[in-house]
Amino acid sequence: MRNIFVIAERELKTYFISPVAYVVLTIFIFLSGLFFSFYLSGMVESVSIRAAQSAQTGQAPEPIDMPGLIAQQFFNWTSFIMLFILPMITMALFSEEKKRGTMELLLTAPITDAEVVLGKFLAAGLFYVVLLSTTLVEVAVLFVYGNPAYGPILSAYLGVLLYGLAVLAIGMFISTLTENQIVAAILSFGAILMLWLIDVFSRNAGPGLKEALSYLSILEHLSDFLVGVVSTSHIVFYMSLTLVGLFLTYRSLDSLRWRG
Repeated sequence: MRNIFVIAERELKTYFISPVAYVVLTIFIFLSGLFFSFYLSGMVESVSIRAAQSAQTGQAPEPIDMPGLIAQQFFNWTSFIMLFILPMITMALFSEEKKRGTMELLLTAPITDAEVVLGKFLAAGLFYVVLLSTTLVEVAVLFVYGNPAYGPILSAYLGVLLYGLAVLAIGMFISTLTENQIVAAILSFGAILMLWLIDVFSRNAGPGLKEALSYLSILEHLSDFLVGVVSTSHIVFYMSLTLVGLFLTYRSLDSLRWRG
């Protein structure tokens, strides 16, 4: 365990010594704040229109959970932003080691491949948690000016967290395949985008194939979390996808060690 924490600490320092962490944080905070303000203003305008129409007809407007709807749309767009952000977190985990020639030192050090994989994944996961924690500002605004339900927001955070960890594991594996960070980022984005688009492809598929494709869609599993539904099958899916990504990363490192 000690080796895992040492590697994680090393990677976290690398993130914050380089401009990567600050660029990623700045981009994410700007985009998430932009989308939040967009939906907030849109929802307020919608409520004003409904109130004006109700005043004209003399009927009371139907109650809506405005904070809940804003939170749902906000987390939905947050998951979309992560398509672009998460590859930036994983692109250098192994590709930079290969480019600098430090991969050989890492593989010949008195640590196992599993410790290397878990250490780097822990660092990426912790940085992702820091990134995700910045959205607490927008959520706090909802609680200051509204009264949203805690359950859907907590389940949304759980879903986005599991979704992000699975994407990080995939990106980390792809980072082992090249020594070019940009190539790693592009390939990671393409792979994640395909897992998103599976949901679109499934709509025109037959009944049996549609069900199989829907299950493979990372978007389909996330949608229930965003409305407050925590399903064991969705948790198992994201954890399985994460373990597959970590296993492929381990096998890729193992092949690098034997090739030498």
